[in-house]
Amino acid sequence: MPFGVAGGFFTSSGRTAVDAGKKGSENEPLQVLRAKYLDYCSAQIADLLVYLSPDEIYLLAHRAYREQGGEGDISYVDMVRVATDWLSRRITLPPFEVWLEDYREHPELYEEYFMGLWEGEREGGEGGRPEER
Repeated sequence: MPFGVAGGFFTSSGRTAVDAGKKGSENEPLQVLRAKYLDYCSAQIADLLVYLSPDEIYLLAHRAYREQGGEGDISYVDMVRVATDWLSRRITLPPFEVWLEDYREHPELYEEYFMGLWEGEREGGEGGRPEER
C-alpha cells in the first residue's frame, strides 16, 4: 500500500499503519508506552543532528533563531537546542497511535532506537532528566 493511502504512515515493517496489527507489548502501561514513543522520537531527531556538521548546525540554528525574532549571538548549547527544536517541527514522525500499533506488532525492531530515556517510567519513577524532577 503506497504512502498516503488512507492516510497511512510507513512503519518499521514497511507496511502502513493501516495494516499494522496488535500483538506483543500489550501489558506495558500506557505511561511507559508514551515514554518509549517520546524516546523513539528523540532518537530520530538526534540521528538527524549527528549527520549535520558543526557549521551546518551553526547556520541552521542562526536561521531558526532569527526566524523566532532572536538577536545577537547564541552559545553552542543554545544552537543545538534551537536546531533540535527546528528539526522537530519539520520532520514527519508518526502520531502516537500509529507508532503504538507498529510497536505492538514489532517491538524488537524499536529496541535499537531507544536511548533509555523511558526507563524511569518502567520502574514507576518520574522519568525525564534529573534536573527536571
